[in-house]
Amino acid sequence: MSSSLAQVAAPFLVVLDADSTLLHDEVIELIADHAGTTALVADITTRAMMGELDFVASLRERVATLAGLSTDAFAEVRSRLTVTAGVRELIEAVHAAGGKVGVVSGGFHEVLDPIASQLGIDFWRANRFEVADGRLTGRVDGAIVDALAKATALKEWADASGIPASRTIAVGDGANDLEMMAIAGLAVAFNAKPRVREQADVIVDRQDLSQLLPLLGLRG
Repeated sequence: MSSSLAQVAAPFLVVLDADSTLLHDEVIELIADHAGTTALVADITTRAMMGELDFVASLRERVATLAGLSTDAFAEVRSRLTVTAGVRELIEAVHAAGGKVGVVSGGFHEVLDPIASQLGIDFWRANRFEVADGRLTGRVDGAIVDALAKATALKEWADASGIPASRTIAVGDGANDLEMMAIAGLAVAFNAKPRVREQADVIVDRQDLSQLLPLLGLRG
């Protein structure tokens, strides 16, 4: 799969998961630090990523633990985030080749928006917290970005960019990424859980997204 991708000079669409892929962190766990629910949220997150829990139900359960938290916490959380090594190199190389980069996340726009904009990402989609009087209600506002929504985003962005499915690359680490990986031209398990590694075309264990460049023929 990777050799056929590299042999054709045409743009790519690379779609990344956010938490533990674009970002080194699990954002909701950093938010939970402010609510005093870190251990509970981390346990639910791990079980959902392993595919042991339904993602939608698990996200609602995690968000419920944040009820009453001030939205002021978002700025501090953003200041603590670490962008994964190689992200900027990957984005620059894909753009230089005429391609696009998207991020689709089971996380939240309130944290992702400024980061995606700063990095020059072309498309991104995530969840939103429901907020009342400057505090989280403990609910998600609108439809949840689940596995199907991730696959839908990849297809929509590819169509909008005129990029065929065979030239799409989905990169993720958890069970919620499997549907978009299944429809992509290349599925990359990035520092991933066992179930994702089993179903991926390529496994990248080094936490450096520039490791994707040779697969795309963008670096020797």
